[in-house]
Amino acid sequence: MSRGELFILSAPSGTGKTTLIRNLLEGGSRAAGNLHFSVSHTTRSPRGREVDGEDYHFIDRETFRGMIARDEFLEWAEVHNNYYGTSLAEVMPRLEAGIDVLMDIDVQGAERVMGEHPEAHSVFIMPPSYQALRQRLHRRGLDDEEEIERRLAVSLWEIKRYQKYRYVIVNRDAGLASDALASIILAKRQHTARLREQIDQVVASFEERDEAVEGATTAGKASGEG
Repeated sequence: MSRGELFILSAPSGTGKTTLIRNLLEGGSRAAGNLHFSVSHTTRSPRGREVDGEDYHFIDRETFRGMIARDEFLEWAEVHNNYYGTSLAEVMPRLEAGIDVLMDIDVQGAERVMGEHPEAHSVFIMPPSYQALRQRLHRRGLDDEEEIERRLAVSLWEIKRYQKYRYVIVNRDAGLASDALASIILAKRQHTARLREQIDQVVASFEERDEAVEGATTAGKASGEG
């Protein structure tokens, strides 16, 4: 069985990354088949309609630090005064079982994972402009003005890291951006190495057919000579 593909998705807060992921997983895209969304752990409180175990595993700081001490994270970082991390149990067993995994992680965590797993397919989601990002942060109504200004300041640093990623999607239109993300996932599943078993089966079927035809031709010639 081929090892699963690892996909890393990062974006500044408010860029629409969560919407793209939901469109991918719930919108009927064929890319969602055999794809597991890795649910991160965080010490921040749920926002809006977030559900524990689906959007994040919401835990306290003491529990998070305990997981760090036990080396249970593939990556972790402190972002916007809260801890975020991806547990090894969310990712590694699934990859070994041939399941593709999509990670939604910040730039710091992404760079750590890419350093340890250079085979990962990294995608950076970029807002169309500074003003568009500011408007989105205000429109979603999750943060006060001070928090919005802090997130915007961090977003400049994050956007400048885009060159670390293999792909960039500028999210001007959520539908088109979702299609672009699905296309990347579908394309990477066509690697020759990943499809080696299927390819060998196809080639073998032609070789068997060729051998059968050759055998029938040889038998016919022998019968004619007799």
